[in-house]
Amino acid sequence: MRYRRFGKTNLNISIFSLGTMRYLASEENARLTVERSLKLGINHLETARGYGKSEQFLGKALVDLEIPRTQVHITSKIPPTADPDAVERSIDDSLAALGTDYLDCLAIHGLNTEEHLAWVQASDGCMKSVERAIATGKVRHVGFSTHAPLEVILKAIATEQFEFVCLHYNYFFQRNAPALELASQKDMGIFIISPADKGGMLYTPPPMLSELCHPFSPLELNYRFLLSDRRITTLSLGAANPTELDEPLAVSDQDGSLTVSEVEALERLQAHQVQVVGSDRCSQCYACLPCPEAINIPEVLRLRNLAVSYGMTAFGQYRYGMFENAGHWFPGRRGDRCTDCGDCLPRCPEQLDIPTLLRDTHERLKGKSGRRLWGE
Repeated sequence: MRYRRFGKTNLNISIFSLGTMRYLASEENARLTVERSLKLGINHLETARGYGKSEQFLGKALVDLEIPRTQVHITSKIPPTADPDAVERSIDDSLAALGTDYLDCLAIHGLNTEEHLAWVQASDGCMKSVERAIATGKVRHVGFSTHAPLEVILKAIATEQFEFVCLHYNYFFQRNAPALELASQKDMGIFIISPADKGGMLYTPPPMLSELCHPFSPLELNYRFLLSDRRITTLSLGAANPTELDEPLAVSDQDGSLTVSEVEALERLQAHQVQVVGSDRCSQCYACLPCPEAINIPEVLRLRNLAVSYGMTAFGQYRYGMFENAGHWFPGRRGDRCTDCGDCLPRCPEQLDIPTLLRDTHERLKGKSGRRLWGE
């Protein structure tokens, strides 16, 4: 296992972190997953108030395994609110559930909207309680996690209230690259969340994607794409059980720039998408927004790009089904809400027939509607 400095927190944490949203099948499964992660050299464990019994299971596992508190770094997350008293209660509840008297890191969980940002910037808002918790030693470092539009993420980073950020970024979703750069400039720790699941359900890749990534697995290639970027500190492994921790071993001892073979595989992926999707390919410039019907056009068409070019239909259905079902965690409406108003058409540099592509995506991916798991 390798370790990197977590920005201005100065914590030295493993390049992989154990995310504990998915290990909830049982207390024993959680303990075994924690035990395996520690044996692999992982020293950063991430949980949240909103992850069901995750905090309790994690605290119990550390006691049962007789792990000294100073051997691990624990991050928990609490939701944004305008009520500083609610924040104070949440922090105390997390500490009690984990059986510890301090958190190495506390993140505002889901700083996703302009309203949330206003709450953390208000002089009498939720950060007042966070500051008290830091002063009393209950919390050592503060950051935020986000599913927000890029513009909101950049504003949150620019407040300079935070020491680290947890955000989505991976080979198949690079929209947040400017946030990565700004956070790096401000010496913030950068924690990439859900690169395997939200990054494309890469634990169970479709055959076409696996063939295009050969001789690497899609998961391995995505991890190497991320870890070759030295601005990134750590990647979340949201393992459901101990066996899902094994594949990262393939890249945990590699360092430095991408190899020639890895670059060739990534270039092959890009060229294949350009060739297969052709003139219908959305370049993700976001110039089509805002949509009068609140359709998240770029995300709908990104899912279409992935389904058509790489066979990532199951992933597309999983994410598309969350539109209109997950609130600010996954904003926007489905493609079939298009009214053919044409508002987006003159703004598209590729001159895409956006209404037709939206309807095509809906037919490809409509499947069953889904609800978001309340984690990352």
